[in-house]
Amino acid sequence: MITDQIPWTATPALFTQYCTQFKWIPGEHLLLLSDTLIKVARGEIGHLMISMPPRHGKSMLTSQYFPAWYLGHFPNKRIILTSYEADFAAGWGRKARNVLSEFGPELFGISVASRSSAVNRWDIEGHVGGMSTAGVGGAITGKGADLLIIDDPHKNAEEANSRTYRNKAVEWYRSTAYTRLEPGGAVIIIQTRWHQDDLSGRLLQEESDKWTVINLPALAMKNDLLDRKLGTALFPQRYSVDDLLEIKQTLGSYWWNALYQQRPQALEGGTFKREYFRYAKLENGIFSLNDTRKVKYKDCRVFQTCDPAASTRTTADYFVLSTWAQTPDNDLILLDVLRTRMESPDQINLFKQQYTRWQPAFQAVESVGLGKTLYQMLVREGLPIRELRADRDKITRALPAAARMESGSIYFLHGSWLTEFEDELLSFPTGAHDDQVDTLSYAVQVMVKQHIDKIDLSTLIRKTNKVR
Repeated sequence: MITDQIPWTATPALFTQYCTQFKWIPGEHLLLLSDTLIKVARGEIGHLMISMPPRHGKSMLTSQYFPAWYLGHFPNKRIILTSYEADFAAGWGRKARNVLSEFGPELFGISVASRSSAVNRWDIEGHVGGMSTAGVGGAITGKGADLLIIDDPHKNAEEANSRTYRNKAVEWYRSTAYTRLEPGGAVIIIQTRWHQDDLSGRLLQEESDKWTVINLPALAMKNDLLDRKLGTALFPQRYSVDDLLEIKQTLGSYWWNALYQQRPQALEGGTFKREYFRYAKLENGIFSLNDTRKVKYKDCRVFQTCDPAASTRTTADYFVLSTWAQTPDNDLILLDVLRTRMESPDQINLFKQQYTRWQPAFQAVESVGLGKTLYQMLVREGLPIRELRADRDKITRALPAAARMESGSIYFLHGSWLTEFEDELLSFPTGAHDDQVDTLSYAVQVMVKQHIDKIDLSTLIRKTNKVR
């Protein structure tokens, strides 16, 4: 049993101190982590998620010394450690192997098998246990795992901001990595958070009840796991508050909140800021845009913009249909947002329902990919459909909308859909979804184009009259 061992093997923290000749600094957060890892080893925790800032010691303890400690106590168990690429994972395999090679005979009475000691796969002499490593997305061959460690599944911001890559990481976790677990096995995910929909974020969203979470920001916030005072540094022996504030100034708000505070969403947004948000009220057929401006609903032109998607999978994009009122002064008022996942045939009925409800002047649909087919089908149904063309990237399309919001010419009605809409604006362009943002961008694009067309028509009429 663990409690029967000599003191230096009693906990991962004590073991790490001994192996490093007391050069390792046992920060309070690392002692908490050590105690939690013991619970994993004992089978009390089956799913552990660790989120801490960079360079705060989480991987050194969990991916280097804990595997050696774990196999020292359980030499017939097997560990699989994975990371964003095979070579990086093998680096942790090498470090854990070297620790056990040096200290295993002295502290545990075991050694690494000389015939099987490669950095990416090594075994314990005289036992069936050992450690293998692999890259995220790659094959995991050989025996199963009593302990699966996933350390940094996302390499960098570019990969984390790629929806395709994020989906691949999740699918790999479910179809490959998780299937290697032996009955009663445990999984540990170690991450500095890059994105709200990274592997940790996705799993917390879809199966939060499974996971024990150690989430520790660089500067303490409310309900801190360590009961720190607000603004206290997590690892003051390495990074003081002043050091962290300097890092914050260098990184900017989004990356600071994501990487150091483990909150991968800019508090005040990137392209869209909360201070831009303005709200309208509708009473007795009259919009109140502020204390003095009133606009009659009947004087506005209602239209709809749609960003289509054709899947019911939880990882797929959303189908979004937004309804707008354009005032005589070319302000935009968001009346309603319908956001769901559905197959293409059901979308036609939804368009008809929304047309009946709002009687829009037209319904504009993005005609890219599957949207092209939907556009053609809706035209055949006799609905007032207009085609939206994605001639620029999403960020470029969103900039005119952000500018109009900043100038105070876009308003939101209050509705049950508003919170999700605002959250998506604030997290754009690094958020998990951008379908609602697209409908806003297209609404501004449609309105601007109509304004330009009207000017061009007026110019043509003047020129015609002049010729006459």
